[in-house]
Amino acid sequence: MLKQPKSAEELVYWTNRTIGKDGKGSIKAWVFREQCPKCKKAIMSKPTDSKGKVKIRAKEYVCPACKYTVEAEEYSDSLQACIEYICPKCGKKGEVMLPFKRKKVKIFNEEAGKEKTADALQFLCEHCKEKINVTRKMK
Repeated sequence: MLKQPKSAEELVYWTNRTIGKDGKGSIKAWVFREQCPKCKKAIMSKPTDSKGKVKIRAKEYVCPACKYTVEAEEYSDSLQACIEYICPKCGKKGEVMLPFKRKKVKIFNEEAGKEKTADALQFLCEHCKEKINVTRKMK
């Protein structure tokens, strides 16, 4: 059983969407923020400006307690994605935990009628071994 988030404050990433051609499957995915690897007292977060607003496009994460800084890419490589899903092929429920590392996958875009490359978390259904992708939202 995966640990459920209590609020968006404790998450780096969260999505809830339907998948499959007929919308038969669904995915709920989230990634918890990690504790500071140095002091282990606080949860790492993006830096804030003098007014207290979070710098969304910052390329690093900072510990609010000890001010330890780590690059965003290095930090995201250490995170784990928790995914609950209903497989679009077999219709069975499942859950999986995997490293939060997106890779390039080819996806058929029905609107344009051609293949497109996208960043996605990819895993196999535990029942029918169908490949399931959690892509970034396409524009």
